This record gives sequence, structure tokens and C-alpha cells, in this order.
Amino acid sequence: MSELSIAAFGRYLPAEVVEAEPVDPAVDPLGANPFLRPPRTRHRVGQGERAAEMIERAARPMFERLGMDPAGNVDLLLTNVLLPDNFITGSGAEAARLLGCDPELVLDVHNSGCASFPYLLRIARSMIVSGEARRVLIANVQNTAGQVYAQPELSRTNSALTAGDGCGVAYVTADEASPVLGVHVRSTPAFAADMSLVTGSGRRYWEEGPGEVEIAFAEERQKEIIERGNRLVPEVVGELCSKIGVGLEEIDLLVTNQPNRIFLMKWRNTLGLSPDRHFDTFDRFGNLYAAGVPVTLATAAAEGKLRDGALVVMAGFAHAGDFAAAAAMRWHSG
Repeated sequence: MSELSIAAFGRYLPAEVVEAEPVDPAVDPLGANPFLRPPRTRHRVGQGERAAEMIERAARPMFERLGMDPAGNVDLLLTNVLLPDNFITGSGAEAARLLGCDPELVLDVHNSGCASFPYLLRIARSMIVSGEARRVLIANVQNTAGQVYAQPELSRTNSALTAGDGCGVAYVTADEASPVLGVHVRSTPAFAADMSLVTGSGRRYWEEGPGEVEIAFAEERQKEIIERGNRLVPEVVGELCSKIGVGLEEIDLLVTNQPNRIFLMKWRNTLGLSPDRHFDTFDRFGNLYAAGVPVTLATAAAEGKLRDGALVVMAGFAHAGDFAAAAAMRWHSG
């Protein structure tokens, strides 16, 4: 699959930094458990900060490092934004305008959730192979921490205390510089109804009325959903490695979505990877949802964790487990 390569990663983290409150074991015994504590720090979008602006702020420095102008260098813009500022138009066109580029194709992909980065790589590969594009900008935006999770009642929940905001981008090209070796996806529509958007009052999210909008999981299947999440990432990683003919022991760096410390620990233990081979940013940035993989990859690159020639595997699962995906690349820093 050498027709696809990742040239660079970029990230943007909003200016507001939220620090975790000290935990009193007498008041919250579970919170004293290091695996259950909220992240040490996380970022939140500012009032009025738009998803397209986050994409521009992540992508422009990346293009500057590459020594190129986005104008004339993006044929396809792929976005996945958790909370689109405009549910009719999406965020891609506005992001292109801010970057000063005019891609022939703009696709705002709203499905595939926390596993969307490998999924967007698969779409990019299809477009490159078909000849529709040669230079692709991929952008993942998580922007609910400072908006949805800022609602008064919801702000006290565990989900709100672990969520962080940020944007991760990647520049994908039709060459073999840092080749993408394979992408593997698994879709299980039967699980899609296990997660839903609720308001408490029964109103639909766009209708006026009481009740804060929040994400809810099927209560009678909570244990099953957690077990599903523990299982899915190691399974798709194993299936991907088998597909491209490499062993799990050959993985130099695994980067996954970052839901919580327990999932991260279980995933690497199941795969037999030491913590230094499973790079995560949870304690610094919190749960970044779909942006977790590209933001963490950009962080790894900036901190010298992506060594030349490394086999890097990216993976995640979405929603209540109706979608999971993994991708592998051979990274070359030059």
C-alpha cells in the first residue's frame, strides 16, 4: 500500500488550561486510584472559538515546517469534527477559506468517531488510488469540553472532568516517504443503538426546552460495552498486523484514542506492549476523542518519540463499539 504516505502531523491546543482538583481520599476513595483520577491538565475551547479556526491553527504551522503554502497544495480536505459549528455546511469549507487553499474536494465526515483517523486515511487512499487527489489534508477536531461539557449539570460528570479540546491534522501525499502499510476497519451496526444523544426531558437536541444535552449509553449493557471497548482495539490491531504480515512484537509505537487510563493499560497489556511503546497524552490533554490519535502523533513527533524507520500503529474504537479501525505506517522523519 505504498501509494499513500504521511508527510507530517500538526496539532492545536486551545489556550485555556484546566488543572485537576486535588483528590481527597476520604471524600472520594475511587478518585485516589491513579487509574481513575482525572487528567492532570486539559485544554478547553474559548467562547466563540470555531472548529475551522482550530483546523487552521493546527495546519498552518505544519505547512510552514514543510516549507510550503497550503494554497495549491491541497487537493482534498477531509474533516471529522465532533461538534460542527454549522450542522448544514460542516467545517471544511470554512477551514479551506482560512487556510487560503481551494481544494477540489472537501468531505466533512461525521461518522466513525474516535476511530476516524484511520478511517480518513482509508478514504484518502481510495481517492489517491482513483486519481482524484494527490495531496490530502486530514483534520480531526474535538471541541465539546468547553461547550457541551460546560453545561452546569453535565460539568460535574466524569466525562466532563476527563474531556479536553484540541485539533490534530496530517498531510497525506501520494508517495513513499513515510508509507502507510495498511488500514483495517471493522463496522458492527448492531451496536450503534447502544449510544445515543439524550436531554433528560425527552426533547430532541435542537428543540427548545429543559434538559441538558448529553451522550448516554444503554444502561442494561454497560458492562458489555466496557468489555467490548477493552477487546476491540487489541483485536483490530492484531487483525491489521496479520493483514500486513508483521508481528505484534515488531510494533515500535502504538498510538490510540485516549478514553481513560484503564482502557490504555488494558490495551497495551493485551498486546504485550510496554508503556514506552504505547505513547499517550491522556494526563496532559485528557480525552480528545477523535483528535486523540493525530494530536498524540504530532506530540510524539515534536518530542522525538517517532524514530526514523519506526513501525507506528494507530488505532481506536468509536461510540459504543459499532466501529473500530487501525492503520500502520513506516515513519521516516526526513
